[in-house]
Amino acid sequence: MPDDGGKASGAMLAIGELADRIGVPTHVLRYWETRFPQLKPLQRSGRRRYYRAEDVALAERIHHLLHVQGFTVEGARKALSETRAKAAEAPAIEARAQPATGNGAMGQAHGVPVAALIALRQRLAAALD
Repeated sequence: MPDDGGKASGAMLAIGELADRIGVPTHVLRYWETRFPQLKPLQRSGRRRYYRAEDVALAERIHHLLHVQGFTVEGARKALSETRAKAAEAPAIEARAQPATGNGAMGQAHGVPVAALIALRQRLAAALD
C-alpha cells in the first residue's frame, strides 16, 4: 500500500492523495463521481474534494471492479447496487434467523438476559397504563 504521508486511517484524503493511493489520474476519480452516485466526496472552498474513509473504500472497490475484474462501468454500477441491496437485506435476514428468546442456550439477547428484558418490558407497560 502506498504511503499516505502518515495520516490516520480515518483521515480524509484529497483527490490527489486518493488518486495516488489507487493508481488512477484525478480526472478518472472525477469521472467516477458522475457515473457512481454513491461516490460523493466532501467539497470545500475552491471546490476541493476530500474523500472520507467510506468514499476511499468505495473508490477502491470501483477500481477493483473496473481494472482488476474487468467490469464495464455499467457492470460495476450493477455489481455495486446488488452488493448494497444484499447488505440492506442481511440485518433483516439475521433478525428473522435468531430465535425470539435471544441465542437460545444462554437465554440472552445481545448480552442481556432475556428475563431482565421481559421484566423491563412489563415495568414499561405498567408505567404507560
